[in-house]
Amino acid sequence: MPHIPHDTSLDSTLALVGDPYRFISRRCKHYQSNLFQTRLGLRKIICMTGPEAAALFYDEDRFVRRGVAPGWLKKTLFGKGGVQGLDGEAHRHRKQMFMSLMGPERVERLRAMTAERWQVYVQTWSGMDRVVLYDEVNELLTTAVCEWAGVPLAEPEVGRRTEELMAMFDRAAALSPAHLWSRLARRRAERWIGNLIEEVRAGRLKPPEESAAWVIAMHRDLKGDLLDRHTAAVELINVLRPTVAVSVFIVFAAMALHHYPRCREKLAAGEPGFSDLFAQEVRRFYPFFPAVMARVRQDFEWKGYRFPEGWLVALDLYGTNHDLQTWDAPDEFRPERFRHWDGNPFNFIPQGGGDHYVNHRCPGEWNAMELVKVAAGFLAKSVTYDVPEQDLSIDYARLPALPRSRFVICNVKESE
Repeated sequence: MPHIPHDTSLDSTLALVGDPYRFISRRCKHYQSNLFQTRLGLRKIICMTGPEAAALFYDEDRFVRRGVAPGWLKKTLFGKGGVQGLDGEAHRHRKQMFMSLMGPERVERLRAMTAERWQVYVQTWSGMDRVVLYDEVNELLTTAVCEWAGVPLAEPEVGRRTEELMAMFDRAAALSPAHLWSRLARRRAERWIGNLIEEVRAGRLKPPEESAAWVIAMHRDLKGDLLDRHTAAVELINVLRPTVAVSVFIVFAAMALHHYPRCREKLAAGEPGFSDLFAQEVRRFYPFFPAVMARVRQDFEWKGYRFPEGWLVALDLYGTNHDLQTWDAPDEFRPERFRHWDGNPFNFIPQGGGDHYVNHRCPGEWNAMELVKVAAGFLAKSVTYDVPEQDLSIDYARLPALPRSRFVICNVKESE
């Protein structure tokens, strides 16, 4: 039986923190293997990359998610009791709740609401000397997704709620006091949404029955019981927070339009199908999630390698999206490559892999696609602006990775 290559470091935690998006793929390249063994926080872990590894990782018979997420992620990004930590029938049942919110009509509704807000926000931006796109888009998406989800949001609350939703993903991994703010933001948001859940159940608040607020408040588990207040709040936040996090993709879409003018020209000309190709390539090319983790359910062998029961396993999302054996010139931005993509659910995994209904693949992918398309189309066709001198290098040590300047624009005007 071949041995899994073993990283020579006693512990790789600092190396991972310093380069979370490229840590796994660079070591796999060094060991000339699509997997290796190391320690993170002194815990043994197998790291993997590539489509074959992804197909293995999403085998529900071999891996479990319960108890895998570290405490600091539960207290910031995910929350406790959410769908991310479920397995088997409980996971599939809860996942169906989310999938019921992602029908074509609902996705189109979110797209239309967001497009309306782009029109409103550009009028404000036209009076500003300097617009930090990342900050503005976080607020824009917060107002859009709250209305779409049936969550009331008064104008005086917008800034505060934007900060809370943003902090849960933008500062969760910060090695600074900002991480403490992320934890506090999680507690405040859960209190806010928990109160809303109780208002809905008591009949004092009546959001549309197709809305996330109603569906989640009224969802029953496998035993026929309503979710407890805390879990329902966590799951409604699991609709709001990831939608606001699409701001990361939108900033990278703006950067792509700046760096690749031909893409702007194609979008402005309305080339059929190009907006889909562009949005997909933004999601493949730029960093979003670095990796996901699971635990080995019971001993098994794969390609001659032994996976011991209880061991942690990490799947490299960013590296798989840049896999040389899958993608031609993966470090080049080429939207047209998706004209010939085979739809394999394991070689293109910016938001997880596998089947949306069965596996731990993000149910909000369709929303993400539409929001990126709306933003790209608006920036290419409906508005003019200048991109001043700034630091557009990507900070790969940051989670989520972003251009260091957060993409600044100025002289914003509606197109005539």
